[in-house]
Amino acid sequence: MRGHSVASAMLLACGAAAAADATMVAYPATAMLSVDVVGVAPLPGLGVDRNQLPYQVQTANAAEVGAAAGQNLSEFMARNLTGVNINEVSGSPFQNDITYRGFRASPVLGASQGISVYLDGVRVNEPFGDVVNWDMLPEAAIGSVMLAPGSNPLYGLNTLGGALVLTTKSGKNHPGADLGISGASNGQRRADLAYGYDSGEHWNVFVAGTAFNDKGWRDHSDGRLANAYVKLAGAAGDNEWSIALLAGRSRLVGNGLLPDDLYEQNRRAVYTSPDETRNRLRQIVFSMTHRFDDHTELSAAMYARNSRRSTVNGDINDAYGGGDNPYPASYNTTETRQSSQGFSTHLSKDAGRHQLTMGLAFDRGSVAFAQYEQNAGFAPDRSVVPDPNAEEEAGSSVSGHSRTAGLYAADTWAVGTDTWLTASARYNHATVSNQLRRDDQAQPAETFSYRKLNPAIGIAHRVGGGWTLFANLSQSNRVPTVIELGCADPQQPCRLPVGLQSDPYLKQVVSRTAEAGARWKGARGAAAASLYRTVNRDDILFRSAGIAQQGYFSNFDRTRHQGADLSVSYRIGDWSARLSYSYLEAVYDAEGDLFTGTRNVHVTPGTRLAGLPRNTLKLGLEWSAMRHWSIGADLTALSDMATQGNEDGKAAPVSADWRVRGYVLASLHASYRPDSKWEWYLRVNNAFDRRYETFGAVAADMFPNGALQQQGVEAQQARFVAPGAPRSMAAGLHYRF
Repeated sequence: MRGHSVASAMLLACGAAAAADATMVAYPATAMLSVDVVGVAPLPGLGVDRNQLPYQVQTANAAEVGAAAGQNLSEFMARNLTGVNINEVSGSPFQNDITYRGFRASPVLGASQGISVYLDGVRVNEPFGDVVNWDMLPEAAIGSVMLAPGSNPLYGLNTLGGALVLTTKSGKNHPGADLGISGASNGQRRADLAYGYDSGEHWNVFVAGTAFNDKGWRDHSDGRLANAYVKLAGAAGDNEWSIALLAGRSRLVGNGLLPDDLYEQNRRAVYTSPDETRNRLRQIVFSMTHRFDDHTELSAAMYARNSRRSTVNGDINDAYGGGDNPYPASYNTTETRQSSQGFSTHLSKDAGRHQLTMGLAFDRGSVAFAQYEQNAGFAPDRSVVPDPNAEEEAGSSVSGHSRTAGLYAADTWAVGTDTWLTASARYNHATVSNQLRRDDQAQPAETFSYRKLNPAIGIAHRVGGGWTLFANLSQSNRVPTVIELGCADPQQPCRLPVGLQSDPYLKQVVSRTAEAGARWKGARGAAAASLYRTVNRDDILFRSAGIAQQGYFSNFDRTRHQGADLSVSYRIGDWSARLSYSYLEAVYDAEGDLFTGTRNVHVTPGTRLAGLPRNTLKLGLEWSAMRHWSIGADLTALSDMATQGNEDGKAAPVSADWRVRGYVLASLHASYRPDSKWEWYLRVNNAFDRRYETFGAVAADMFPNGALQQQGVEAQQARFVAPGAPRSMAAGLHYRF
């Protein structure tokens, strides 16, 4: 009945509002978006009127992001951007798995990534696995957010389902100081500080920092992070320049999934621990812009980026279940060092009826990865304790280099006064070199090269009354990452994310997107609707090798993401409201077998991808109750999701339903602004304390009924779930001067 109630709520809401995937109106809903010119590539340029684009971008400015009291960036996007959802697989608020139209931007090594992420024109998908470390982004410095849909080739590799473009503030456009302090009932404490100064003539400076401490709402899940951002900028004649430094450090704990029986007993419990990730980052970016005239601008950027990731994981010992090892647990550690450097340049010109964009980009990266394993036992709380007398054994390791080069061009042509035709293309050339080491023996180095020319074409036509119709066709590609190439041999399977083997060839993924829709903007609101279809050819998936917990990456013929995005925002007097609805059909589009932890799953065309809801509804209501007060509420409803390992529906017992149930969550917020400097706010998340799950997977349960499985006895498979956070209250203040 629960799933039916969610579906009914969605249908009723969508029947009551004809709306669309359009301009996002962020919390607070009283702030209508006014940005009309947006960038069409990672680097800034002259930009294009968003109404002339043949696709629908979603944007938020600094005020809207900053007004999202008590939320981090990923939570803000999930609540306000159409088509964006969160899987709380790790349990840490800064390690969320973000999906957009079913494509992922995830911090999980080995996850199939499909969204490119840029910060001030610099790609922040890490070289090793294309992961996105949300904890290393300078949230206090973010000035704008833009989400572009589809397989847009201008944003380079990995833009299969979309591109997220973040730009930072400067002392020129954000002078003054901004202090934010907040605390939450689950033990979270956060402080943000930003300060900008503009000399008024030739230079300006901006500094920002964030400190976060979290006791965690689940057991053994404390975490902390800190980052600092400094930008010095200046201008001389027709030239502008800036140099920006970013440094960050975090220690986060994500305690993963719980088996159903343990989850029902205590949703705050953890299955095994520790599960700790430490990230460190140093980045420097030098940017320069030269204006030849009012209609021609050249931008360029150079960067260097170094990161380090250390992990500690307590896991079940694979050999214990088979009776080959008396130690039930394994204490696993990994160390990853990455460095990347790059250069990009971008020329934009407004040539009357043509708005031209041309650019090139070059990036190179190096990575060194090593993992170690030590025999261990379990404490009564299922935490893993290494045996001090057991030797720490070196596992697989890899070192490698990557080089990518891209050349792109685009033209938005005003065919008539109300019609714009946009054509673009990008040529990508990528080379990946690996050298693997196993059992202290270096394997021969191997090199793989990938090339692809990706085109796009679209049209936008203004029909009057504030309405514009648009349609677009686009193509992009993703090349295999080091970890995928290092675990691609069916004869030598590995266990993710710590096993690496020889390097058979993997094809690059090619995505093609078709999208069409309509958008409207009026004096009081905005609305839009779009239909889309993305087909991934040679998608990269993890397959079974017939050995428990082991498998390998290989290409899968086709997967398909198609659906509809709808949204509307409107304001009447002191009231404002927004609504968005997304329908997503994310399926396998060919026949094949998958590895999912304990069993092979045979999929056929139409089998659902795991962890993605078909229906998502978001509602927001804001009331400026009195002169200094505003009160609001948000509602998010998701339908059921397929469980990983049970995509075919055959893993669960006949009497059980192993789908992840749909759910409805409500949150409340209020703010008090006595003057233009001070703001006090209160937010209640999951106001009705609903019990819900955001992801599910089938795996062997080595702790049935809370007791360790007897050695040599085959463990039974069970459904594991990612528990959603219970009700929490957050309070804080902003002071601007």
